[in-house]
Amino acid sequence: MFRKNELNDKSFIIAEVGQNHQGDLEIAREYIKVFSDAGADAIKFQTRNNKHLFSTSAYNNKYNSENAFSEIYGEHREKLELNPEYLSILKKDSENYGVKFMSTPFDEPSLELLCEVGVDVLKIASFDLGNLPFINRIGKKGIPVVLSIGGGKIDQIRESIKILSAHIDEIAILHCVSEYPCEINRLGLNNIDYLLEEFPEYTVGLSDHFNGIVSGPVAYMKGARVFEKHVTLNRAWKGTDHGFALERHGFRSFVRDIKRVPNMMEPKPDEEIGIEPVFIKLGKSVVAGIDLKSGDKLTLDNLSGKIFDTQHIPVRETNTILGKFLKKDINKGDLIEKEDIA
Repeated sequence: MFRKNELNDKSFIIAEVGQNHQGDLEIAREYIKVFSDAGADAIKFQTRNNKHLFSTSAYNNKYNSENAFSEIYGEHREKLELNPEYLSILKKDSENYGVKFMSTPFDEPSLELLCEVGVDVLKIASFDLGNLPFINRIGKKGIPVVLSIGGGKIDQIRESIKILSAHIDEIAILHCVSEYPCEINRLGLNNIDYLLEEFPEYTVGLSDHFNGIVSGPVAYMKGARVFEKHVTLNRAWKGTDHGFALERHGFRSFVRDIKRVPNMMEPKPDEEIGIEPVFIKLGKSVVAGIDLKSGDKLTLDNLSGKIFDTQHIPVRETNTILGKFLKKDINKGDLIEKEDIA
């Protein structure tokens, strides 16, 4: 799936639902239906065991954000979490719609749960880059991994890859800027060049929190082949991620434009250049710019061009006849044919 020689010019595009389902099973299922149809190769969720992940004090902190689903932070997180029993349903839906079921485990119990369900791809969030004990546990599962490097230093990236690669070879390394949303002048896509140079044996990609789609095609041209983009069913919904996520139409355009890029790169074959229908219809043919006599030399000053029903010597081929001589008289405005030239 992520081996360098498998993707080549192809792309693998992840619709990142995160917790934009608001903990509702039917909404989560709708994401799979909608974004598989919009071109995603994988639908990604996030999985947390909040009481394991947060300390008691962090769990019980007051939370007064306009996006809060509870005044207690831990309870807010619980309302955004999918019931563990839902995951097998989402896995089955993913199979039915022909996409990979993918999730980010944020803690060890969540990792075990996802593996029991049969997750197709595991994501290591930027928060866990350099968390070598956890990365080692993930690697041991033998499941393809996508790793985001937002906020990470090169030594942390190297060590994380070293640990993972001891267990698996299907690893995608995603350039990521951990800003929500990420402004266009903060995307830093040139870092893709650096990752490709530093990790030539691995597939490199992009996870961005930019609210537009141009980052995808540009990143592809830089060498990215795996793309993760936040999605939502409604950008107006309550929650921090909805505002910069793509709705169905935006995501479809994101996928379309990335997949168009390889087709834009190959130049047109030489034998097809100059015979396009527009040139056959409207291309000028070489004519005498003044009255010419037999034996006259063809120059820049005595040639011109005119449109005819059919094309004769195209004006773009004037270079092939300059300096040659006429074999007959030709009046101003009349065609010069190849047989008229000595």
